[in-house]
Amino acid sequence: MIVFDLICDEGHRFEGWFGNSQDFADQQECGLVACPQCGSPAISKAPMAPAVPAKGNTRPEPTVAADSVPVSNKPLPVEVQKALATLAKAQENALKNSTWVGDKFAEQSRAMHYGEQTEKPIHGRASSEEAKNLLDEGIAVAPLPFPIAPPDELN
Repeated sequence: MIVFDLICDEGHRFEGWFGNSQDFADQQECGLVACPQCGSPAISKAPMAPAVPAKGNTRPEPTVAADSVPVSNKPLPVEVQKALATLAKAQENALKNSTWVGDKFAEQSRAMHYGEQTEKPIHGRASSEEAKNLLDEGIAVAPLPFPIAPPDELN
């Protein structure tokens, strides 16, 4: 996971979390990265200061609410914590009856869309180009709000 400081053409700064640098480039190319304040798709990486951690024995303990989801190096407002927890639970429930198909996501989505395979909930990996092609064909797909580990990569 990598965090970029991003800035839109209107000067709004925000963070973006991506699997790697190429994920950012791919999502930006497909128009999936937009400013959360104004919606502008004209996004670029903002200059970032390097993250140099404090010495281990001098770092203060973070104060985080007991029911929070740790996604930031600073405490998030309680309403943001609740929203993220709700979104994570919704994704968990949506995937409960879904089958992991890995890199065959685009292929199986097409097969179901064109009646070659019985429709069922699936999730997997698709490149940004594959996802764009599916959308261009009228096949409903959506990115997951939170990354998930493939079953064969779980501990």
